[in-house]
Amino acid sequence: MLRKLLTIWFALGAVAFAQSQNAARQDAAPNDADWTRPFPPFRIIGNVYWVGSYDLSTYLITTPQGNILINTGVGDTAQQIKVSVENLGFKITDTKILTATHGHFDHVAGMAALKRMTGAKLVISERDKDLLETGGKADFRWANVAGAQFEPVKVDQTFKDGETIALGGTVLTAHLNAGHTKGATSFTLNVPDSGKTYRVVIANMGSINPGVKVSGMPGYPGITQDYANTFLAQKDMKIDVWLASHASQFRLHDKYKPGDPYNPERFVDPAGFLASVQKLEKAYLDQLASEKAGK
Repeated sequence: MLRKLLTIWFALGAVAFAQSQNAARQDAAPNDADWTRPFPPFRIIGNVYWVGSYDLSTYLITTPQGNILINTGVGDTAQQIKVSVENLGFKITDTKILTATHGHFDHVAGMAALKRMTGAKLVISERDKDLLETGGKADFRWANVAGAQFEPVKVDQTFKDGETIALGGTVLTAHLNAGHTKGATSFTLNVPDSGKTYRVVIANMGSINPGVKVSGMPGYPGITQDYANTFLAQKDMKIDVWLASHASQFRLHDKYKPGDPYNPERFVDPAGFLASVQKLEKAYLDQLASEKAGK
């Protein structure tokens, strides 16, 4: 009898340990060595350049009236971005506008540093403004998670769904693609190159972070519909060139290797974009069904 009780006790202990380990993983901020791993900057298409790390996307968009930077990164990637911009022959101080696809630490932790470097205006979705100004403490998922906070930064201007950011003849249209954050945004722009005009999307893909319940979160009761709206809107987008918040999301490293000759056609991938949206939508629907079934 004692042996049986000890067996049960050890089994319950093992289950509790596994559950605590899983909870710990869910309550740890994501971290990936590829987020801070340097990657050589290069010209993607027209006036759009890659100045990010190996996986975290940062886009430099140049214009005659100054430049736009989209996204930053974590750790010392703000300094990496500065070096990459200058290695392309541009000045970091020519940056006039800073913006981001969403307000998670891996995409905006360097905003305060870049704002000091450049004196640029920070323009963000109105629904993610509080994330940047609280250093991530207003986030519905990562608010109390160690490692997910960052230096707060003042937002100078906000935009809503369908509004534009314009500079030097380049116009970015903001598309609210919420769910990943309340203000997650994709940007579209027309880019002329070699006699053609490409419809470019810098997409915020509808991925789901560990620990997020798509059936509803205490700090984000509208998450279910926001994700649904995002997938519906993205499936309807008419694009040529697909870029995203992470290199891995649009298979950058399959399409381009450092030293490859300039060729914007390598990033023309409307079918890949649609397939990725559909795959993420299926993951969302499967998780939603599982949550509703109480699994």
